[in-house]
Amino acid sequence: MSYDLPFRHRQALDPSGLDSIGACLHALQAAAKDCRNAGTPFETDPAVVLLAQHLGTIACRSFPDRAALRDLCAAELSELDRQPVLALLARRGVAYDEEAKRLFHSAARKALRDLAQHFALTPPDYDLRVNAGGIAVSGEVTLHSDLVYVQVSIGSYGGHEILYRSVRGRDDFCGGRNHFARIDALLEPTRFAARIAADLGLELPARDQLALVA
Repeated sequence: MSYDLPFRHRQALDPSGLDSIGACLHALQAAAKDCRNAGTPFETDPAVVLLAQHLGTIACRSFPDRAALRDLCAAELSELDRQPVLALLARRGVAYDEEAKRLFHSAARKALRDLAQHFALTPPDYDLRVNAGGIAVSGEVTLHSDLVYVQVSIGSYGGHEILYRSVRGRDDFCGGRNHFARIDALLEPTRFAARIAADLGLELPARDQLALVA
């Protein structure tokens, strides 16, 4: 393998071609690789520091008003707080994004556990399974009790991320007719449990029936 170890120093001394944040980040990543190849510390390498300073200059040139940037960040953070993570992930997708996929599995497990409570199910009463699938798919998270089967998968079922059906025990993987719902249904588990119960002919606990009336 051939290394061009002096290149980062030449680029740091004349960064005129680095005129965007993306170009600067690419140069910094390449410089970090050069440091590893040369066996020198990245944090104290003079070329890296110069390139980092140039990145700051380009960023300030593009967005000079720091206070406005902080306001925009705060506004976007507030908006994200109002958008449940499952809805956000369903909209953007998680294919080829391992971190987003792990977050989807975690959030879907929690949502299905919450849903199970509305059927008065405790963990011994149901199985909660994750099929990770390959990198091009979200995989599935499945709640499977003796009476109901609910599966969540992003990018499946023609834009409806939730499949649910009746079953006769936890060994029944075919069950009754499939029903579908969008991911937003999980954000209101009381109403979604009532919808599932109505579609599948199941009984809801009395407390959930009262909650729907209230």
